[in-house]
Amino acid sequence: MLNKIFLVLLSAVIFMGANNMAQAKNINSWDKVFPKSDKVDIQKVSFKNRFGITIVGDLYIPKNIQKSIKYPAIAISGPFGAVKEQASGLYAQTLAERGFITLAFDPSYTGESSGLPRNIASPDINTEDFSAAVDFLSTQNNVDESQIGVLGICGFGGFALNAAAIDTRIKATVTSTMYDMTRVSAYGYNDSIDESARYQMKEKLNQVRTVDFKNNTYTKADGLPETLKGDEPQFVKDYWSYYKTKRGFHSRSINSNGNWNYTSSLSLINSPILAYAHEIKTPVLIVHGENAHSRYFSETAYNKLKGDNKELFIVKDANHVDLYDNLGKIPFDKIEIFYKENLK
Repeated sequence: MLNKIFLVLLSAVIFMGANNMAQAKNINSWDKVFPKSDKVDIQKVSFKNRFGITIVGDLYIPKNIQKSIKYPAIAISGPFGAVKEQASGLYAQTLAERGFITLAFDPSYTGESSGLPRNIASPDINTEDFSAAVDFLSTQNNVDESQIGVLGICGFGGFALNAAAIDTRIKATVTSTMYDMTRVSAYGYNDSIDESARYQMKEKLNQVRTVDFKNNTYTKADGLPETLKGDEPQFVKDYWSYYKTKRGFHSRSINSNGNWNYTSSLSLINSPILAYAHEIKTPVLIVHGENAHSRYFSETAYNKLKGDNKELFIVKDANHVDLYDNLGKIPFDKIEIFYKENLK
């Protein structure tokens, strides 16, 4: 059952700068799942990561910025299987209202970003996506390149923390309702998959890989159901209530209207992230819901960090999906203070 649940969830410019090969244009039509703020301007931007994949993002700029001043900036992505028009855009817009230049971006192989085949996840490439976002932000004339942070939501919380372990340009990191996608892929929820079960899972994945090569196709993993039967685990119902309803549905979101590539999980199983999280010297704020099924990912990550520049902040009475879009639960005041204290 846990394996089945996991497969469901797995499926489930130049802007004031040069030398970054980015394209930018104003966004005239609103395609987000959250209301538009009148306090920020938004530009569509694109840039390449070091794998040559074009990353597409939305740059949120406070309307009251002064051209003579350089501002702190934050690169934001996630949740796993979502697009920038969903939770990451909400975080970006809200933090831009609070004085930061923010970039919400689609990871490689998903949303409006390039990469073939589609709907692929990679621990290496998705970690690199954050560093590529830092590349882009550091070349903007109104960004202080010494004051760049990252924020990852859900599975991209793990990738953001992994990026902070390798990219010393990242000066502050926030994770929200974090997943370690490599851990859950290899061990299942609550580490319930043993070596024997994992071997059987790898056998099946590699059999599918052979079939895909022979047929020149890519098998899709199961996605979230179009309707609920009612006997699903509560956290699956929570995901469904966000991705499959007006609340958070978006046509480019994998979890809303698509499927992950089935064999994506091979690299997630075989390439664990956070091996060097204990070497992160910059501040880290880990945010998670008190009642989230995924809370143990954040607790483990927090325990890997060393020094006095880390904090685990538990949001009372919040579940995993509450921290996607529930403005009464997401601790934006806490996040704002954290960045203002550490991006300076």
